[in-house]
Amino acid sequence: MGDVMSFTKHMNKLPCSSMRILLKTLLCIFLLLDPAMIYAEKDEFWIIAHRGASGHLPEHTLIAKALAYGMGAHAIEQDLVSSKDGILFVLHDIHIDTTTDVVGKFPGRAREDRRYYAIDFTAAELKQLNVFERFRVDSGAPVYPERFKEHLEELQIPTFAEEIRLIQELNRTTGKRIWIYPEIKAPRFHRDSGIDISKLTLDTLSAHGLLGEDAPVFLQCFDQAETLRIRKKLGYPGKLVQLIAENSWNESGTDYDRLKSPGGLDSMAPFIDGIGPWYPQCLNEDGSPSLLVQHAKKLGLTIHPFTFRADQYPEDTFPSFAAFVMHFKTVIQVDGIFTDHPSFALEALADR
Repeated sequence: MGDVMSFTKHMNKLPCSSMRILLKTLLCIFLLLDPAMIYAEKDEFWIIAHRGASGHLPEHTLIAKALAYGMGAHAIEQDLVSSKDGILFVLHDIHIDTTTDVVGKFPGRAREDRRYYAIDFTAAELKQLNVFERFRVDSGAPVYPERFKEHLEELQIPTFAEEIRLIQELNRTTGKRIWIYPEIKAPRFHRDSGIDISKLTLDTLSAHGLLGEDAPVFLQCFDQAETLRIRKKLGYPGKLVQLIAENSWNESGTDYDRLKSPGGLDSMAPFIDGIGPWYPQCLNEDGSPSLLVQHAKKLGLTIHPFTFRADQYPEDTFPSFAAFVMHFKTVIQVDGIFTDHPSFALEALADR
């Protein structure tokens, strides 16, 4: 297979126009035909495109999702937040000032904390924004300095419905069955703002024929209480994943130390199909599987840890990104990984 990064860098030298978008789409088609990527269809170890091919293109843009599809990912992730008028958008954060040009286009719309929130904007307003590579809110410096550097007017925030239609149509035209992997973000925050984001999510899935028990969907959430609500009160019949953070992150009101314990997992196991732990939670100091992994396997839970990045991994422990990926496949024996770099992860698998 040709070097994806080299090809992307070459395209970055082209004039800033829709032609560059077209060429990136063609790259997806070429990758679909590459024999090295056929590994994705033959192996049970899943490569989940974290925010799309976000190591190559700005996260959660449709072109980043198309590229991830072409690279051969088994599933593609969508982080979901709501607009002011109750439309689901694919954004990693409830804030929009570290991935878009909202400050320049809507000055004065920040809250008292000087942050711009998606829920304070209508769908029509959010569609006016352009998406960039993630940058730091305090300094404006890129979080990942070597990633995509161009600011393209063509890159916008997709709605959840738009992304579903993209993946469903690609599945139809290619004959593949690539899954979607939506995450319900900050459900308590949305509910306090008058929006039931979980119900919106299930309604959207239903509208696209994706609410059944066998639908190609993994639905995930960090909030343990909301995960239980989705299953018990809202009656979600599909595959449900409990994400596991650290208490210090203040991700939700969940006690993750308790959740990581055998008793915590035991209490959740009847209601979920899998867990999504932070990858260090899967390792003992000697590199062996942690108690969390061991117990999750005993309970029959799928394990999909996050996030594997070729430009940010524990280099002091693993000599290469490929070694990092393979350790989790062969030693920790998880069922798949979330990664910003689907092609590099698939290459690591194909080389073994």
